[in-house]
Amino acid sequence: MRNVLRRVIQVVATFVTNSSFGFIFTHKIYQGTLKSFCVPGLNCYSCPAATFACPIGALQFLFAGVRPSLASARVHIGSFVIGFLGSIGMIAGRFPCGWLCPFGFLQELAYKIRTPKIHIPRILNYLKYVILALFVVILPLTVLDAFGFGSTWFCKYICPAGTLEAGLPLMWLDPNLRHLIGFIFYNKLAILILFLVLMVLTRRPFCRTVCPLGAIYSFFNKVSLVRMRFVEENCVRCNQCYRDCPMELKFYEGANQLNCIRCFKCYTDSCRFGAIRLEVVGVNLPTQKRSEHAVATK
Repeated sequence: MRNVLRRVIQVVATFVTNSSFGFIFTHKIYQGTLKSFCVPGLNCYSCPAATFACPIGALQFLFAGVRPSLASARVHIGSFVIGFLGSIGMIAGRFPCGWLCPFGFLQELAYKIRTPKIHIPRILNYLKYVILALFVVILPLTVLDAFGFGSTWFCKYICPAGTLEAGLPLMWLDPNLRHLIGFIFYNKLAILILFLVLMVLTRRPFCRTVCPLGAIYSFFNKVSLVRMRFVEENCVRCNQCYRDCPMELKFYEGANQLNCIRCFKCYTDSCRFGAIRLEVVGVNLPTQKRSEHAVATK
């Protein structure tokens, strides 16, 4: 029942994020007032159905325009997008990744396809921090055009969500764009195909290895108002939390690991021994009732 609730919220969040269906008639993306606001999850601004902006796109645009702003003495610090991401992170850490992100939802659905499964090497979990630093911050700040503006490097060269939600649909809606297809488009298409295959073979590969938005939220996991707690004396190392976790985490290795997306599946479904607790503003919520089998095992 609890997992059904999360699925319903994921469906609703995906619909609300992409509820501008006027493109069917206009063949243009929505650019109204709501596009001034970001959604918590990764969702391409240029998606024909997108109602809101993507926080990573907005963050890159902020850094890309820093140098011209300084040169013109009009410093724009982007307090909205920075404050938006910081507020969400301080409240719930990576919660949006597990409940509100359309691209994360797609990965979970794809993984349900019955195929042999593989595991991603843990070292690749740190790649997203390199991508965040390089493609979202450093390159937009330092590689400038003739007018002093940077570029949205992650959106332009990497983001598979952008290719799926915007690149391909826009090519279909506007045939005049097809003559612009070149190396950049084929490069991003190859990245998308790679991740579509990986989504079927392993759990949330994009979230774990590449997503810069997840990297930002992860910094808040240990200090957010909503966080997890491990009761070591109750843990029997049954590894059910690991088998159920969409991010392949072992809860007993850390209660608020960087990759934890706060889906709460380990808390609500996996652990029957009272080893996993959920804290909201320092208050412990009720744990699963320990069974007689749990007591006997211990």
